[in-house]
Amino acid sequence: MPVLNDDALPEGFRLIPGLLSRERRQALVAELSALPAGSAGQRELLEQHWCQVLAEWLREQPQLSSLLPPVAVQCTLFEKSSERNWLVTPHQDLAIPVAGRVEHVALSAWSVKAGRHFVLAPAEVLGQMMAVRLHLDDATQAEGGLRFVPGSHLDGVLGEEAARQWRARAGEVAADARAGDALLMRPLVLHASSKATSATGRRRVLHFLFGPLELPFGLRWQRAG
Repeated sequence: MPVLNDDALPEGFRLIPGLLSRERRQALVAELSALPAGSAGQRELLEQHWCQVLAEWLREQPQLSSLLPPVAVQCTLFEKSSERNWLVTPHQDLAIPVAGRVEHVALSAWSVKAGRHFVLAPAEVLGQMMAVRLHLDDATQAEGGLRFVPGSHLDGVLGEEAARQWRARAGEVAADARAGDALLMRPLVLHASSKATSATGRRRVLHFLFGPLELPFGLRWQRAG
């Protein structure tokens, strides 16, 4: 199902320079340094008090307050470096964290990760959601920053052929971010990243996901803050 329009984010993404002060970034780096080894990629940071406070702070920022849905439902740490490096092919973020499995024809591809239930949500849910990526380091293409296919979120959930057509028609736009920048993005926008090529660069990103208060089909958020 297509998303008919998106006046707030017509291209599906927006860079907000300098949202995090140097002092706030340093404080967040200190919090992350206290996490257990191997925490990069974990999806449960909202269980940490400092992360809950940060989510509330984001909702209060003038640049974001009119754009963010009311509920923070997930925060993930992504860390890319020359030692921990990967590429991501163009895709949409379709899985959402929910409290438990619900049988409904509109819901598919259930999975359990670290004891948490995830489901591929329909476009009418994903169209109401917004992600905020907070950059603790530079995230240019050299550090494996994101590239977007602008406007691709307006076509709903895309199959492989539709995604190829969108890339051929609209191309890809690099969203090079600097330390302290925030990147808003719709989960449905096609995005990708290459491996980091910088020998000394380190890309740490806190990826928040915000959603509506209520979900259809009897679903409930795994956590809502």
